[in-house]
Amino acid sequence: MADRGCPLEAVPLPTEVRESLAELELELSEGDITQKGYEKKRAKLLARYIPLIQGVDLSLQAENRTTGPSQTAAAVPKQAKSRPTNSRDERFRSDVHTEAVQAALAKYKERKMPMPSKRRSALVHSSVDTYTPPDTSSASEDEGSLRRPGRLTSTPLQSHPSVEPWLDRVIQGSSTSSSASSTSSHPGGRPATVPSTAAALTGLAAHAHIDLHSAPPDVTTGLGEHPHCERPQVASVRGIPRGCGRSILETADGVPVNSRVSSKIQQLLNTLKRPKRPPLKEFFVDDFEELLEVQQPDPNQPKPEGSQMVMLKGEPLAVGIPWPPSLLVALQQWGTTQPKAPCLTALDTTGKAIYTLTYGKLWSRSLKLAYTLLNKLTSKNEPLLKPGDRVALVFPNSDPVMFMVAFYGCLLAELIPVPIEVPLTRKDAGSQQVGFLLGSCGVALALTTDACQKGLPKAQTGEVVTFKGWPPLTWLVVDGKHLAKPPKDWHPPAQDAEDGTAYIEYKTSKEGSTVGITVSHASLLAQCRALTQTCGYSEAETLTNVLDFKRDAGLWHGVLTSVMNRMHVISIPYALMKVNPLSWIQKVCAYKARAALVKSRDMHWSLLAQRGQRDISLSSLRMLIVADGANPWSISSCDAFLNVFQSRGLRPEVICPCATSPEALTVALRRPPDLGGPPPRKAVLSMSGLSYGVIRVDTEEKLAVLTVQDVGQVMPGANVCVVKVEGTPYLCKTDEVGEICVNSSATGTAYYGLLGITKNVFETVPLTAGGTPVCDRPFTRTGLLGFIGPDSLVFIVGKLDGLMAVGARRHSADDVVATALAVEPMKFVYRGRIAVFSVTVLHDDRIVLVAEQRPDASEEDSFQWMSRVLQAIDSIHQVGVYCLALVPANTLPKAPLGGIHISETKQRFLEGTLHPCNVLMCPHTCVTNLPKPRQKQPEVGPASMIVGNLVAGKRLAQASGRELAHLEDSDQARKFLFLADVLQWRAHTTPDHPLFLLLNAKGTVTSTATCVQLHKKAERVAAALMERGRLSIGDHVALVYPPGVDLIATFYGCLYCGCVPVTVRPPHPQNLATTLPTVKMIVEVSKSACVLTTQAIMRLLKSKEAAAAVDIRTWPTILDTDDIPKKKVASIFRPPSPDVLAYLDFSVSTTGILAGVKMSHAATSALCRSIKLQCELYPSRQIAICLDPYCGLGFALWCLCSVYSGHQSVLVPPLELESNVSLWLSAVSQYKARVTFCSYSVMEMCTKGLGTQTGALRMRGVNLSCVRTCMVVAEERPRITLTQSFSKLFKDLGLSARAVSTTFGCRVNVAICLQGTAGPDPTTVYVDMRALRHDRVRLVERGSPHSLPLMESGKILPGVKVIIAHTETKGPLGDSHLGEIWVSSPHNATGYYTVYGEEALHADHFSARLSFGDTQTIWARTGYLGFLRRTELTDASGERHDALYVVGSLDETLELRGMRYHPIDIETSVIRAHRSIAECAVFTWTNLLVVVVELEGLEQDALDLVALVTNVVLEEHYLVVGVVVIVDPGVIPINSRGEKQRMHLRDGFLADQLDPIYVAYNM
Repeated sequence: MADRGCPLEAVPLPTEVRESLAELELELSEGDITQKGYEKKRAKLLARYIPLIQGVDLSLQAENRTTGPSQTAAAVPKQAKSRPTNSRDERFRSDVHTEAVQAALAKYKERKMPMPSKRRSALVHSSVDTYTPPDTSSASEDEGSLRRPGRLTSTPLQSHPSVEPWLDRVIQGSSTSSSASSTSSHPGGRPATVPSTAAALTGLAAHAHIDLHSAPPDVTTGLGEHPHCERPQVASVRGIPRGCGRSILETADGVPVNSRVSSKIQQLLNTLKRPKRPPLKEFFVDDFEELLEVQQPDPNQPKPEGSQMVMLKGEPLAVGIPWPPSLLVALQQWGTTQPKAPCLTALDTTGKAIYTLTYGKLWSRSLKLAYTLLNKLTSKNEPLLKPGDRVALVFPNSDPVMFMVAFYGCLLAELIPVPIEVPLTRKDAGSQQVGFLLGSCGVALALTTDACQKGLPKAQTGEVVTFKGWPPLTWLVVDGKHLAKPPKDWHPPAQDAEDGTAYIEYKTSKEGSTVGITVSHASLLAQCRALTQTCGYSEAETLTNVLDFKRDAGLWHGVLTSVMNRMHVISIPYALMKVNPLSWIQKVCAYKARAALVKSRDMHWSLLAQRGQRDISLSSLRMLIVADGANPWSISSCDAFLNVFQSRGLRPEVICPCATSPEALTVALRRPPDLGGPPPRKAVLSMSGLSYGVIRVDTEEKLAVLTVQDVGQVMPGANVCVVKVEGTPYLCKTDEVGEICVNSSATGTAYYGLLGITKNVFETVPLTAGGTPVCDRPFTRTGLLGFIGPDSLVFIVGKLDGLMAVGARRHSADDVVATALAVEPMKFVYRGRIAVFSVTVLHDDRIVLVAEQRPDASEEDSFQWMSRVLQAIDSIHQVGVYCLALVPANTLPKAPLGGIHISETKQRFLEGTLHPCNVLMCPHTCVTNLPKPRQKQPEVGPASMIVGNLVAGKRLAQASGRELAHLEDSDQARKFLFLADVLQWRAHTTPDHPLFLLLNAKGTVTSTATCVQLHKKAERVAAALMERGRLSIGDHVALVYPPGVDLIATFYGCLYCGCVPVTVRPPHPQNLATTLPTVKMIVEVSKSACVLTTQAIMRLLKSKEAAAAVDIRTWPTILDTDDIPKKKVASIFRPPSPDVLAYLDFSVSTTGILAGVKMSHAATSALCRSIKLQCELYPSRQIAICLDPYCGLGFALWCLCSVYSGHQSVLVPPLELESNVSLWLSAVSQYKARVTFCSYSVMEMCTKGLGTQTGALRMRGVNLSCVRTCMVVAEERPRITLTQSFSKLFKDLGLSARAVSTTFGCRVNVAICLQGTAGPDPTTVYVDMRALRHDRVRLVERGSPHSLPLMESGKILPGVKVIIAHTETKGPLGDSHLGEIWVSSPHNATGYYTVYGEEALHADHFSARLSFGDTQTIWARTGYLGFLRRTELTDASGERHDALYVVGSLDETLELRGMRYHPIDIETSVIRAHRSIAECAVFTWTNLLVVVVELEGLEQDALDLVALVTNVVLEEHYLVVGVVVIVDPGVIPINSRGEKQRMHLRDGFLADQLDPIYVAYNM
C-alpha cells in the first residue's frame, strides 16, 4: 500500500482500536447506526492517532515514503482518489478491485447526467419489513455471500518469474494483499470529492427561473395552461415548410430554454453527444430492408495461443479397501452393530442441541417408514406406491433428522425421493416451476413433519391447499406416531439396483425453469467413495455442516457419505447462522470437529462477528471445505478468514475450496498436503481477456483484473476436459476458458423426463481439433467455466448460467456484481443484495442490474450511486449497462436460503412487476447494432418515374367518385345553389316537415325544428343582426352555441342577412383558463364583427373568471339570441355569384395549428349534393348524428345536409354521452336510422362503457339491425382495432359486421371519402411497417412480422378526383405507391382564411399542379400520406374499384434516423407493452423521441413501464427512446374528434406543466 500513499500507514493502530473500528463498520453495514453516528464514533476512536500525521501535507507524506521521483508521480494522483472512508473492512473486498473502481470513477468526475424527476407521492415506497435480522443475499442464485467481497489479489506477479505468467503460487501461510491490519483505511475522513453531479443538477433545477410567459394558449380541451395569454395570435395554418417544427404556437422556440425540462433535455443531449463507442462499421443495406448490424469481431481481440489441452485423469479409486457394497448395507451394518453411535445432531436457533439421532434409531425409523409407505397407504384398495415411484420430501431447513429418516426410508422402500423446499403462502419465487417438476415426475405423495404440515396453508376442508401449478398431493407426516411397526419377518425390498435412480435433485436454470437431475444408486455409491477417499473421512469423525442438507454438497457430505463412514454430523440451521454467525465455529470448537462444510458467506459473517471472542480454537479442523470455492469472490473470504483465525489455531492448508455442479456432483476439491494435494495457487486474470474467453494478464490494465483460487484436483476415478462453450464441443487450448466436462461413474445421469437436453448435457463427446473423440465414454457438462492450471489444478472463473453474451464478448454476472458492490456499498446497497442478468433486446443480450437500496437512501444518493456504477462497469468491463433499477429493501424475490432468485427477478422485470423506485436506462450506449440511418438518395425525377411505372406496367394512381354530370338531379342542383334559397323553398312547400330533433341525456326530444320554424327563427336572427348589431353585408359573425337547434337557426340567420358565420365551440365553464383563449383567438383571427350566443354564455364571456383568462374588454359586440323580437327582414340577401364566401370553418389541427378555411356557396351546395347522392338521403329518411357541430364534416352534417336533402336529422350531442353512454345507440334503434355518424371518441366511449351491458341493452329493446352504414367521421388513418371491437361487441344487438366504416376529410376538403349505402364493402390490406418508414408500400400477408393493417377510408364521393403525388418532386405516382393525397372536387375549400398574408406559404395547398403528366388540372394538397390500390371488387358503374388508404398526416410524422415514422405506430406498440398503459403519445424534441404514457394503476408501479416502453420501441421500430414521461390518466389532450393533440402535449411537457409521476431520461 505504500505506493498508494495512504496517510495512515505510518501509524500502526493498536489491535483493540482496530477491533472496535471493525465492530463499528459492522454496525454501520447492518444498518444499526446511522452514517453520522458512525463517523462521530470513529473520529473519537482515532482522535489520539490523528494529530501525529495531520500537520504534514498529504502529498509530501506520500513523497517521503516513496523512493525516487518516478514513483512520486504515480503516488500523488492516486492519493487524491483514494477510497472514501466507508470503503468497509478491507479484509473481504479485493483491494485491487475497489481501487480499480475508484480510479475509474475519478476519470468520470466531470460527467453530468440529467437526474430523473419524480413526483413526491411516488417516493413513499414502503420497504417490506425493513429491519430484519442480517439477511444473506447476493447476486448468485444460491444463497451467495452477503457482500460480494471483491477479489483479493496476491503478492505481485513479478516475484515468481519461474511460474507460468498468468499464475502465481502462494507462499504457504503468508497473508494476502491487504491483511487485516489495514482495516481503517482513512481515519482522516473522506478525501475531498467533487460535489456530486446529482447535487449540481437538482440545484440547477431548483434555481432555474422557470419562465412561462410565452407558452401558447391551449387550442384544445384539457391541459391546464396559464391565465395571462393575450398576445395577438396568428392564425397560421399548417406547418411552415414541413418538418421545421415551428408552428404559430412557437412550439420549438416559444418555450423558454431555462424551463426545467428543457435544461434536462439539453443535458441529456450533451451526454449523448460525447463519442461513446467506436463509430459503427459500414455495412450493406438492401434497398428495401433495414438490416440490424451484425457485430464484426474486433481484429485486435486476444486469441488463444496455447497448445490443445489434454484430458486430465484423476487418481484411480482406491482398491483393496473393504467398501460396503451399498449405502443401505452400510446403514444396516452401523444400525445393528453400532446402534448407540451418534449419526446426526440437530440444533435449535439458540444453538442448543435439541436431538441426536443414533445409527440404531435411523435404521429402525427408516424401516418403519419404508414399511408404512409400501403397506399402509392405499388408494381405491390398490397400494398407493409401487417401487420406483417418486415421492416429494418437504422438510424445513431446521429439521435434518426427519429429513434423513425420510430419505433413507424412501431408499429402503425402493422409492425415489425428490427433496424440495417448503412452499409458503406467498407466491414463492419459482414455486410454480417446482410444481411443474413434481407434476412431470408424477409425484402423488409428499412426506413432511408434523410442525411443517401444520404451518402449510390449508383449504376450507382442512386439507393442505394445492399450490399454484402443483399436482394434487397426498401429505404424509413421518413423525413416529404416524408410522406402523413392521412385522419381525418383513425385510425391505431394496437391493440397490445399480442403474436404478436413487434420488432426484432439483435445479433452477437461468431461465427459471426447474429440472430434476436423476442420480443413480451406482453414482451415489461412487460419489460417497470418491468423497471418502478425497477428504480422507474415517469412522466416527465429526463434521459440522452449515449447508442445505437437501441438495448439493450438504446432501452428499452431510447425509450420504457420512453414513457410509459412520460419521457424526452437527447440522447448523440457517436460522441459527442468521442469529449467531459464529455458531459454526463454536460448534467446531465444542465438538472438536475434524471437518467443516461451509460457504464463503459463512466465513465472511463469522469474520464480522468474531470480535471479542477470545476462547475459540479451530485447531481440531483438518479440512474446512468451502462449497462455493468456485465462485470468483470466495478467494477474498478464504484469505480474510485465514488472516484472522490463523491466530486461533487454523492451519492454512486446512482451507479446501471445491467446485460442484448439480449435473456432475463434485467436480474438484482441494486436498490438504497430507492427503497428497499440491500447494494452492492463485491466478490474476485480465478481465478484458476473460470477456473474450482468453486467459491473460495485461500489464497495462492492472486494475481490471479478476483473482481466482484453484479448487484443487479432479476427483478420484474421473476424467476432466475443457470444451468450447458454444457449438461443437471441441477441446479448448491451454490458455482458453471453456466449459468443464467430467466423465466418471459418480455424475448425475439425466434430467428427469427431458431426453433432448439430457443428451446434450449428460452425453457430450468432446472432440480434438482433428474431430476425433477424446475418449470412448461420454462426458457430463458441469455448467462451470474455467481452465486447467499447473499441477493439474482446476480453476473456475464463472458459471455458464451467469454468462451474458454482449456483442462478441461474454461477461460474468458475478463479476459485474462485484464491481457494483465496490461502489460505496455500505452507504447504499441494502445487505449487498444485487442481481445482474441479461435480457434479449434487438437480438443481443443487454445487461440489467437490479439492487435493493437501503431504506434511508435519498433520491440524490440513488441517482449518484447509479451513475457511478454505470461508470465503474463501463471502465472495468468495457460494457454498457442497459438498465439499472433500484427496488426498496427486502422486495426482490428470495431463493430458499435467502439469496436473490435471479430468474424470478428477471421474469418480474420483463413482466413489469418488479416495482422499482428508481430506474436508469442507457440504451444509447448499449445498443450499437441499430441499422444505419437512412441516407436520402438523390430523387429520381418525376418523368423517369412515370416512364418507370409504364415500363413496369403500373397504372398511375388516380381514382374518382361517380361523375356528377350523369346523375339525375342536375336541374335540382342548379336550383339548389344557395342553401338560404333551399330553406325558404322548403318552408314554403313542406312547412311542417320536421328537419331536426335534438335529444338530451335522457333520450327525450328537447327541441325540434320544422322547415318553417327554422326559416322564421333565421329571419328573426337576421333582423336582430341588422338592427342591433348594425352589421353590413360580408361581416363575419362568431356563433358561440352549445350543440342544438339555435346554432343551426343563427347560421341560416347569418346567410339571410349576407353575413359570414363562423361556428365556435363555447368555452367550458369549469375550465375557462384553457378553453376561453381558443374562443378569443378564433373570434379575433376570423375578424368577427359580432358574437352571437346565449344569455348564459354571454354572462360567462364577460365574467370575472373570464377576465383572468383573456382581456374581456376587447370582445366585439356580443348579442344574445334568447329573447329576440319577432321581426321579419325586409329582404333576404341573395349572393351575387356562387363563388361568394358562405361561411368560415375553423379547426385546430392535431399539430396544434388553428386553420380557418373559406367555403363558398358553390362548394357548400356541392358538398351537400355529394353527400346526398352517396348516402341516398331523401326527405323520408332519418339519420342519427352524434358529432360535434363546429367544423369539418361534423358541421356539414349537423347544419347543412338536412336543409339541402330534406331528411330528418336526430341530433345527439356527444357531451350527453358522458352521463348516458347508451344514448346514441338507443336513439339509432328508436328512430330506426339507416345511416348514422359518430366520432372515434364516441365509439370509444361506447366500446369501453357498454362492454358489459349488451345484454341489458337487448332487454331494453335496443336493436341495431336497421343500420345500413355507421360512419366514423375522421381526419386520420382508420383505427381498425376500435372499429372491429365495436362491430364485434354490438353484433349481439343486430349490428351487421359490414356496417361500420370510416370517412376521410381534411382542411382542404372536408369530405373526400364516405362509405355511403351502396358500393363494395371497405377492404383491408396489410403493409410492411418497415417499408412505410422508407415511404414505400409493401403488401404482406396478414400476421406476418411487422405487418400493419390498413382499412380503406370509405368510398370516394361523387365528383371527387384523387391522385397520389410524390411529396418532393410533385410528380404522379403509380398504383400502390406511397405519396401525398391530392384532391380535386367542386366542394374543395377555396383557400385558407388568414390575417397576415401568409397565403403565399400555403397557396399551393389549394392550387397545386403536377410537375409532369397532367399539368393542367388544379389540385388541392391534403397534407396526408396514402396510396391508391385497384381491388378485385367492382363499383356501381361496373368498373374495378379503386380503394384509397390513408396512412397519416405529413405534419405529424416524425423524421428520425432519416426515416419517416407515424406516431400512431409507435404508440400502438407502447400501449401493448403493459396492461397499466391506458394511453400513449409520442413526439420529438431536438431529435430525441419522447414517449408520454398514461398510467392506469398505482403510482409506485410507474417505473416498471420505463424499461418495457424502451424495449418495445427498440424491438419493433429500431428507435431509441430519449425520454419516458409517465403521467396520470387524462393528461394527453384529445380533441373533439378523438385525436391526440401531440403538439400541445409537447408544449406542456417543455413548460413543465404535466405534473408527471416520473420522467426518465434514457442515457
